[in-house]
Amino acid sequence: MPTETPGDMPPQSLWRFRRRDRRKFSDPRRSRSSWVRRIAILGSAFALAAIAVYEMEQVLIVGGLTPVEISVLVLFALNFGWIAMAFTSAIAGYGVVMGRLHRPKRTPAGPLGSRTAMLMPTYNEDPSRVFAAVEAMATGLDELRQGPAFDWFILSDTTDPDVALQEEAALLTLRGRLGDRARIYYRRRRKNIARKSGNVADFCTRWGAAYDHMLVLDADSLIAPETIVELARRMEEDPDSGLIQTIPALVNGTTIIARLQQFAGRVYGPVVGAGLAFWTGSEGNYWGHNAIIRTRAFMESAGLPDLPGKPPFGGHILSHDFVEAALLRRAGWTVRIADDLAGSYEESPPSIIDLAVRDRRWCQGNLQHTLVLPARGLHWVSRIHLLTGIGSYLASPLWLMLILAGLVLSLQAHFIRPEYFTEDFQLFPTWPVIDAERAFRLFGLTLVILFGPKFLGLVAFLRNRDDRRTVGGFRTLASFLFEIIISALIAPVMMLVHTGAILSILLGRDSGWKPQRRDDGGVPLRSLIARHRWHFLIGAALLFAAWLDSWVLVAWMSPAILGLLLVVPVSGWTGSNRVGRFVRRMGLLRTPEEVDPPAVARSAAAIRPVYEAAIEVAPDLVTIASDANLRAVHLALIDAVPERKPGKVEAVEALSAAKIDDATSIAEAVSFLTPQERAMVMATPALLSRLSALPT
Repeated sequence: MPTETPGDMPPQSLWRFRRRDRRKFSDPRRSRSSWVRRIAILGSAFALAAIAVYEMEQVLIVGGLTPVEISVLVLFALNFGWIAMAFTSAIAGYGVVMGRLHRPKRTPAGPLGSRTAMLMPTYNEDPSRVFAAVEAMATGLDELRQGPAFDWFILSDTTDPDVALQEEAALLTLRGRLGDRARIYYRRRRKNIARKSGNVADFCTRWGAAYDHMLVLDADSLIAPETIVELARRMEEDPDSGLIQTIPALVNGTTIIARLQQFAGRVYGPVVGAGLAFWTGSEGNYWGHNAIIRTRAFMESAGLPDLPGKPPFGGHILSHDFVEAALLRRAGWTVRIADDLAGSYEESPPSIIDLAVRDRRWCQGNLQHTLVLPARGLHWVSRIHLLTGIGSYLASPLWLMLILAGLVLSLQAHFIRPEYFTEDFQLFPTWPVIDAERAFRLFGLTLVILFGPKFLGLVAFLRNRDDRRTVGGFRTLASFLFEIIISALIAPVMMLVHTGAILSILLGRDSGWKPQRRDDGGVPLRSLIARHRWHFLIGAALLFAAWLDSWVLVAWMSPAILGLLLVVPVSGWTGSNRVGRFVRRMGLLRTPEEVDPPAVARSAAAIRPVYEAAIEVAPDLVTIASDANLRAVHLALIDAVPERKPGKVEAVEALSAAKIDDATSIAEAVSFLTPQERAMVMATPALLSRLSALPT
């Protein structure tokens, strides 16, 4: 690592903030957002929701509203309001995307005058993927003659000692291949305090002051060199800019579930992203990676506090990105979404089960935002971002409750005598009837609002001549229908997954921090049955309840029921690489990046076998402790060990030392150590020296 340039990054108070301390914009005309756009988008969404709720009330009010009907109305209002804003935003995004087709692309020239740290945090990931991506991006920057403006930092939080040694082997390979074309640094923390946000904060407080900007990546990130340069140039040109977030496109999907998200993101994503950027303006959001940040602004104003209480609601903020964006904006820096920039890529989970694991962690982090919402000084749009994150998971139990309330309403009308006398001298009961004609119109409106963003995205994609020629218009239409069908089958499963996650969090269970699978989504049949048994049983219960009323109700509820009854085969097929390859050969779910991969993705894929070979022959701990040369190389890569305070004994370190002292050879000592203890020995020079002193 380079020489440390210590800087302060104080945790920000959520409850104390003085508006007069907020930074003033250098260019207010450029940095302030448009109220007209916000009134148009949010006002239209509110009007749509009001019309829909009124229509629903008129559907139900025939004969008077019963308590169950009131519940249906309230739940409908909450669910419809959620999709209405997405619809009006997508309309604006469609206009932006269409206007951009005829806009000349910017081609700036000249070297950058700033320094940017490229941060690649990694946690027990496959090093071949991480280091191949770094080489591809660094080589591209060198070819653009912009390499000197960027330094590369692999910030490891890896706890698996074998993976850590593979990272070191990959690092040496990367440095050997790049030579002096790029500066590559590596640091592995002894303790991954506060997870990714703590990893980045550790960099900031130790080396961040030496850099104007930092571009935060993820272990599966790829950004085209031209996009990296453009991000840095935009930061240079806008002194008010605190963070610029790209909209990553998904690539490298092999299973149906991964390619489904890949297709949806590529076809519908531009319209959705452009719409969000259109009305949020300077109060955009941050999604944790593939974004460039002004380092000084981040260190001064985005230090995260711990939330009061214990996990899952208290402690470290898991979904740190939304909060960091809100704090940056609170301090007087703009946060923008660069929806016009292509060349930003990431990967997606390969199966429904992997989606569930990821969403469990995200759900907990987003629900923590309920404690951040009342923070002083936040911009109201930042609060909307926080509410949107919370709502993205609360929408599932709300949808489930709406289904159940509608089911109860139908069963009530079928089995219970209408004895709802609301007045003392009422001659006739209030019958639970509905206006069928108005209900049908409302159903049509709901479908338009729900599928409108997808349809607008499809039209925008087909109107782009390059995209249409690359993928094919007919194939895109077939993929559109296929995506809707599979998504409809998956949606009720994810509804129950999210509902279960919320219940788990409310019961006080912490999500933990598990590495994410990236490639293979295959799961044995027994595990699929175990994972999805409750989803199937709930689907069977819904089918039985609907059948008690009528086959018409079964038909109305069939989208939800069918997805739950078929959950095991659907989960297995959508997570299978073999089935994914078959669907790809059929030409379904193709994207332009899959047909013609971007140069940076092709480069990373071509390089990756080199790193796979390097990590195959990575030395183990016994070999390193036994070889003075290997030990010297390893010691050169160890992060600085903080000075121990008197009386403060690290339990894992002490136990490791005791086990080493009990052994008669290096191999025996290593066999005594648990993975956690091996990782501690590798990170502690004194322990490694103690181990190497044993006979071989």
